[in-house]
Amino acid sequence: MKEKKLAVFFPGIGYTADKPLLYYSRKIAALHGYDEKIMAYTGFPPKIKGDRARMEQSFQIALEQSLEMLKDVDFSEYEDILFIGKSIGTIVAAKIAAESSAKDKIRQILYTPLEDTFLFPIGKAIAFTGDDDPWVGREKSRIFRLCEERKIPCALIAYANHSLESKDPFADMKELYRIMKETERFISEADL
Repeated sequence: MKEKKLAVFFPGIGYTADKPLLYYSRKIAALHGYDEKIMAYTGFPPKIKGDRARMEQSFQIALEQSLEMLKDVDFSEYEDILFIGKSIGTIVAAKIAAESSAKDKIRQILYTPLEDTFLFPIGKAIAFTGDDDPWVGREKSRIFRLCEERKIPCALIAYANHSLESKDPFADMKELYRIMKETERFISEADL
């Protein structure tokens, strides 16, 4: 009998599931036989960056909408579950995973996680962050250290912003390839 696997995608506020990191990770998950569930949020307040109250409000919006979209998903039907998040989606994914009865079989891919992602216990995961990401403090970012403390492998992408992109599109394409190879390696661990 074929193993049932599920990949749930938690986008960022402006970084939808059709943008490169999530688009290609969706294709990779599909290649490995994962069913797909994509969260889509609406109704965020304007000017969120740097405003703690609006960030918390945005998190609540994304969390409530994700819980509504997942209410009919029976995680117990799946042998392997991936939560793939981007930015605020990593916080939502971490909270839902931590509170799920299936938390022991949820693995997470964290694209540009925010500090609040680490307020929740995170099991098996990998992370990717840029050293020029204004959302996490650029060179003063604590993300790499937070991952290290939790034994989460974290790739620090040089010159990369919150989309893991730089000013050089050709360098970005090479970096995206490397990120997706690491993503594929992590996804395929369930096949071993």
